[in-house]
Amino acid sequence: MSQLIECVPNFSEGDDMNCIKQITDAIESVEGIKLLDVDPGKATNRTVVTFVGKPEDVIEAAYRGIQKAAELIDMSKHKGEHPRMGATDVCPLIPVSGITIEETVLYSQKLAKRVGEELKIPVYLYEYSQQNTERNNLSIIRAGEYEGFFKKIKLPEWKPDFGPSDFSLKSGATVIGARDFLIAYNVNLNTKSVRLANSIAFDIREAGRVKREGDLLTGKIIKDENGNDVRIPGTLKACKAIGWFIDEYNVAQISINLTNFKITSVHQAFEEVCKSAERRGMRVTGSELVGLIPLESMLDAGKYFLQKQNRSIGVSEEELIHIAIKSLGLDELSSFDPNKKIIEYNLKNTMDEKLISMNLRAFANETASESPAPGGGSISAYAGSLGAALGAMVANLSAGKRGWESQIDFFSTWAEKGQKIKDALLKYVDEDTRAFTEIMKAFALPKTTDEEKLKRSEAIQIATKYACEVPLKVMKTAHSTIELLQAMIEKGNPNSVTDAGVGILCVKAAVHGAYLNVMVNSKDLLDKKLSDEIMIEAKDIFYKNSKIADKLLLKVEQSIS
Repeated sequence: MSQLIECVPNFSEGDDMNCIKQITDAIESVEGIKLLDVDPGKATNRTVVTFVGKPEDVIEAAYRGIQKAAELIDMSKHKGEHPRMGATDVCPLIPVSGITIEETVLYSQKLAKRVGEELKIPVYLYEYSQQNTERNNLSIIRAGEYEGFFKKIKLPEWKPDFGPSDFSLKSGATVIGARDFLIAYNVNLNTKSVRLANSIAFDIREAGRVKREGDLLTGKIIKDENGNDVRIPGTLKACKAIGWFIDEYNVAQISINLTNFKITSVHQAFEEVCKSAERRGMRVTGSELVGLIPLESMLDAGKYFLQKQNRSIGVSEEELIHIAIKSLGLDELSSFDPNKKIIEYNLKNTMDEKLISMNLRAFANETASESPAPGGGSISAYAGSLGAALGAMVANLSAGKRGWESQIDFFSTWAEKGQKIKDALLKYVDEDTRAFTEIMKAFALPKTTDEEKLKRSEAIQIATKYACEVPLKVMKTAHSTIELLQAMIEKGNPNSVTDAGVGILCVKAAVHGAYLNVMVNSKDLLDKKLSDEIMIEAKDIFYKNSKIADKLLLKVEQSIS
């Protein structure tokens, strides 16, 4: 697995699109970088940029972006709602795949050192990159903001980690570090009052509010025995929040940073804001996402809101995302495009889903063309996905059947399993065609010299092994649907028993079809021990599936005769 790092620099310019374009052009000038999102905000006068790539490419791109921002942005003239201390206010690095947080820390320190030494910008490390726990929190580092840093930077305890101890009038200072995935999320209110918005923010954020005698806002602050402010913690862990007014939208918002969405989810934050707002006589009208969000977070939100409606959560990924968008009001202020805002969708290579992104007619036409792929392997995987889909359909119909409300969890669980099997098999539709393509590529390699012949032979064997593994995975996955379909035949809505029966036929065809592909491809493996092992496993699945499927089909026929 290749190493991927995400970088989300925040630049202190949200209005001048020419300036923002020059900064993103500098970032994209590094080969191998993929720009995922550019999110400017006029009221905050701040742009959040998101890009990914290999670690060395990312820190080079980040450096060029910071360099260009320092050239173009004059902090002495900057005004905006968001706290800030520099032209590049903060530049976090986040591990995405194939890399640990510890390794990401080393890259962040390498970037910080270069920015400090070459650009002469004071740099502070934060989060995992900062060993000093008294200054690893961004809000603590940034306290006093740009205007207060001219004095703050001279204090011994606030000496920068890299770069000069003189605060730059034009570019300010920056904060760089490695952190976990952070969700930047704003909730919209039906008020313009920043005071009321802040009251909600204090209710929910982990740091809460200072404890006072009498009035919560004006009463005397209560101190502990050491003279420190006593705080009343908020309701949400791993949550930072402030209230502000956004002139662009003419509403107050709760600006939230969820530093660990597995501890506090987006939907939990939304619900807590709704509760606090209602207690204070306000209403939440919607919300907006700044930057990108993990797919898991959106799916969890969709399931949560379906469960609140006492409905099955075993629906498609697309439906879960739609429910999440509408329930959270993510499209209130602007359109919400999942392909741009969900990180996994943004990173997805569309060629990996060339076939399953086609409509039914196009897929049938592609199959019927003179091209040998997609062929029987891809069709087997697709037939299996239809079998799983029918099982999920029966489960969802049963979950929604009047009078069966007490069984909704049972059927919802089965429907969710069916959706997962269906999605896995759909991926194999394209993967089987890729496996065939790899074999064709291997056979097309040059074979003039002995060395070329050896490399070609090795490539053919690697591709052949892959072409055996894919249909074997199809067999295993399709066969796993039998349990779902059996449960639906025996316990599901009796009006849909024939749908479950057709699902059995689809699964049986998928397993048998994939078995034929395993047979034909394993014959070309030179490693006969491996070939025998693959065929033993494939035969076992095939015979088990045929036996169980035939019994279930007989049961379906008997139930309707």
